[in-house]
Amino acid sequence: MNIIRGFVSILGSKVGALILGIIITPFLVRYLGSSLYGDYAFLVSILGITMILANAGIFDGIRKYIAENKDDPEWTGYVFGFYVQVAGFFALLAATIFVVIAWLGLTERFLGTEFKRYFYLLGLLVVVRQANSVARGGLMGLGLENRSEPLIVLEKLLFGISAVSLLYLGYGIAGVLAGHVLAAISSAGIGFLFLFQRIDVSSVFTRIPRDFPKKELVSFNGFSVILILLTASLYHVDILFLRLITGDQATGYYRAALVVAEFLWFVPNALQTVLLHSSSELWSEDRTDQITELSSRTTRYNLSLVLLLAIGLTALANDFIPLYFGPEFEASIGPFLLLLPGVIGFALARPMFAIGQGKGELRVLIGATGVAALINILLNALLIPTYGMFGAAIATSIGYGIMVILHTLAARQIGFDPIDDLRLGQILIVAAVSATIILGTAELVESSILSLIIVPPLGFVTYTILSFRLGVVTPGELDSLISQLPNPVHRYLKRLIQFIT
Repeated sequence: MNIIRGFVSILGSKVGALILGIIITPFLVRYLGSSLYGDYAFLVSILGITMILANAGIFDGIRKYIAENKDDPEWTGYVFGFYVQVAGFFALLAATIFVVIAWLGLTERFLGTEFKRYFYLLGLLVVVRQANSVARGGLMGLGLENRSEPLIVLEKLLFGISAVSLLYLGYGIAGVLAGHVLAAISSAGIGFLFLFQRIDVSSVFTRIPRDFPKKELVSFNGFSVILILLTASLYHVDILFLRLITGDQATGYYRAALVVAEFLWFVPNALQTVLLHSSSELWSEDRTDQITELSSRTTRYNLSLVLLLAIGLTALANDFIPLYFGPEFEASIGPFLLLLPGVIGFALARPMFAIGQGKGELRVLIGATGVAALINILLNALLIPTYGMFGAAIATSIGYGIMVILHTLAARQIGFDPIDDLRLGQILIVAAVSATIILGTAELVESSILSLIIVPPLGFVTYTILSFRLGVVTPGELDSLISQLPNPVHRYLKRLIQFIT
């Protein structure tokens, strides 16, 4: 097992997908406009919740159980075959529900005439995304992140080309959804080609033996669905409430604020993805001390990086958001700033509960996430009718933020301490000094374009030097990490660290 190389593969794909997303999103927003973009955000939230139920914890389960015994071809084949059968059943069931809802005219009655064809496309999209999830999960369980993760970039690229082309031809939201379908089909097909080089195709149709622990897998999946659904409610409830209570335009502005705020999550998302199946191996070998060391160091690096990004986005919000989405979206700046504190908290919680999932202690995680989800739902219901998208931002920020407190407590109950070596004092000093320089520079530079060119590199260099000087990160720690990378990369990074320190 090589966690660092797995993380690098996943992070690379996240960065690639993020860059493509940054390029694609303005085209979607400008072609759709704020109202249709709000409807699209609403459909994405419906699809997100549906995929959690249809996926039924399969993506997490297939990674966890293959990783625990990936050297046994019979075990790997049985796990894969079991999950393919379950995935196919739930995907077809969800697709049928979408089709029936559209066919009965319920979409036209409650949402609008145009939503009928959207729901037909959502039904198809559920099936192809399920296939994509199984392919990527199987590859990751086998430790083949270098095969699974480039598929994310490929899918994003194909989506951008097809969706923007169809938008240009006048197909609107239906064209965007069709773009998702075409991209997911291509990604899933390539994923299965890679996968069947390692797993026998016949395992999909092989009868599962009676002594195979189906109950254990089903139990893990059942609790995973609850956990993922509660987690997803934190970032879908606000969109659903806003669309139903305030309309499509406010939802479009708020969705834009979320898109920018969620830039902070690309590293935490990569950590969350790699740590579930990687920590599962460590738990199965009872290496608790190594898990605590891994989790605490991950939390420290994560907090340090996320604070840097948050400071930079705060400094550049007034320049970036209107330039990126268009002048109309200046209304998104207020909700964005309100969301940031909570987004930081959620970013820290993500790797924590991935490690808890790796052990399989899902009841504790469900309890912690459930409290945050309930607070989030209640606050959104209370604040949105009066304060609109600002109320949604406050409610969601509180729901996000409380996750880090609850999951730190949950982690200690499970058996590891993610803040054992946090060095919070040093991190806050670095953040305060860097914020003064970054915010001051952004204020002095009057040109938006010039500010976007000058502030990010200045902020990064300042923050990095202070982090080394004040001991947030030590050269020895980084050397032990980068030594696992290929030699040319290792040598270059080592020289860079020596130069900085």
